Amino acid sequence: MNPVNVGICGLGTVGSGTVNVIVRNQSIISARTGCAIRIAQIGTRSGNPKCDLAGIPVTRDVFAVADNPDIQILVELIGGTTIAKELVERAIANGKHVVTANKALIAEFGNELFQKAHEKGVSIAFEAAVAGGIPIIRSLREGLSANRIEWLAGIINGTGNFILTEMRDKGRAFADVLKEAQALGYAEADPTFDVEGIDAAHKLVILASLAFGMPLQFDKVFTEGISKISPVDVAYAGELGYRIKHLGIARKHDHGVELRVHPTLIPARRLIANVDGVANAVVIKGDAVGPTLYYGPGAGSEPTASAVISDIMDLIRTIAVGPAVRVPYLGTRFDQLQDYPILPIDAVYTSYYLRMSALDKPGVLSKITQILSDAGISIEALIQKQPWEGETEVPVILLTNRVLERDMNRAIQQIEQLDTIGQPVVRIRVESLS
Repeated sequence: MNPVNVGICGLGTVGSGTVNVIVRNQSIISARTGCAIRIAQIGTRSGNPKCDLAGIPVTRDVFAVADNPDIQILVELIGGTTIAKELVERAIANGKHVVTANKALIAEFGNELFQKAHEKGVSIAFEAAVAGGIPIIRSLREGLSANRIEWLAGIINGTGNFILTEMRDKGRAFADVLKEAQALGYAEADPTFDVEGIDAAHKLVILASLAFGMPLQFDKVFTEGISKISPVDVAYAGELGYRIKHLGIARKHDHGVELRVHPTLIPARRLIANVDGVANAVVIKGDAVGPTLYYGPGAGSEPTASAVISDIMDLIRTIAVGPAVRVPYLGTRFDQLQDYPILPIDAVYTSYYLRMSALDKPGVLSKITQILSDAGISIEALIQKQPWEGETEVPVILLTNRVLERDMNRAIQQIEQLDTIGQPVVRIRVESLS
């Protein structure tokens, strides 16, 4: 089989890593696909690539790559959802297969892009869009395809995981660790996408669509970040036998699907609770296989390049046999996707960690427990600390049973109206992941 011509658009961290790995592992790639990958053209505005471009035509016009009639697969690594979307649409219109690492593009515009690709008889591959080098997309789409997926939960943003790890291990404040994450290159100058959960929400909606055979619905994901997590809550969670992780959670019920991203207490004995630093991990529960854990680097030049190139190799096989026999983009035939309702967060059942600051007076705790009892909420664990010398308020920490979020919201509102409660109640959801 003749070499397959690939055009790469974007030569930043991932693009440079992709070129380096293709060049270094060309003999392995050829042996496994039956042909070589030929980088026929690169579109980039980068003047300082971290790869050798000798002999590779380079243009500053990425659309020239999409229009190049010799290119069979276009690799989009420029990011964003404006130029990248136009570029992918141009490539599809020109009959090219597409590989992308762009989670925002897939999460927000995947439905229409997949429709265009379906009409043109080409494929869009996006393994690198979620969890970097972990082959989580292919695991859901192929390895677990015999299973009815019940739920999945993942640490799918390395920046947030690094921050929470440092807060736990060293007792540092969120703002302090965020500055270090920015200095180390883990967080952007504007860290909003990472620390407020938007990046994780993009990835979660992709995983959920693959798991449940449903259209992408990014606008319906409940999203809450980690910027309000304090060192005291991290410490109290540890006392109770839990660790705080920022999770994306998708769970399917008969009446709808949960899609939520938020800080979560996890029992410290769970494997995923011990995934630290910038690493990613995803737990998937299938009806046949049970729970399975996927762990590895969630970002980085060559780990992400590994996923990009695996998609290129997969598409080479598609070119050889035709797209009709390829596994569908979202694991389910395009005409068989089910538009399940997405449950609002107040219709979700979960357990809760509550921390409140109460006046050190008799009867305060009984009022709190009475409010919870009236709402049908039972207490699983309780910590009440002694006040510091000269202080008039004491922290009260509770773990509750599973309860409807709507009922918990009402109970918290009533607790905050007590004249003995000095600050807003801190609430973090709890998941056993079993």
